[in-house]
Amino acid sequence: MHTMLVSFEGQISDPDLDQFLSDIEKSMKDTGGVRSFSAQHHIPVVGEEAIPAFIATAVLQFGVESQDDLATLFAAPGAIDVIHKWKADHPYKVAWVNHEVLA
Repeated sequence: MHTMLVSFEGQISDPDLDQFLSDIEKSMKDTGGVRSFSAQHHIPVVGEEAIPAFIATAVLQFGVESQDDLATLFAAPGAIDVIHKWKADHPYKVAWVNHEVLA
């Protein structure tokens, strides 16, 4: 499983965020290595902006079956275009973790 946390530096509208999530999903699914995908918006809590922490705007999860599939995600040709397009209009930072899913 590849879990990605995306934190936009400024405000981003829900429609724009949904489009970003859709664009990332498509670029990753186009690799053929994605077995499942989910994305959720962050639910803000009053006062969290005062906490010196990485606060994600959204969390994305890409299910993969193997390390080869995982490596394929990182080489996704369309992902670079998506990243450059969105970072130009809405700068963001990313954190991720690759992890096993325990049944």
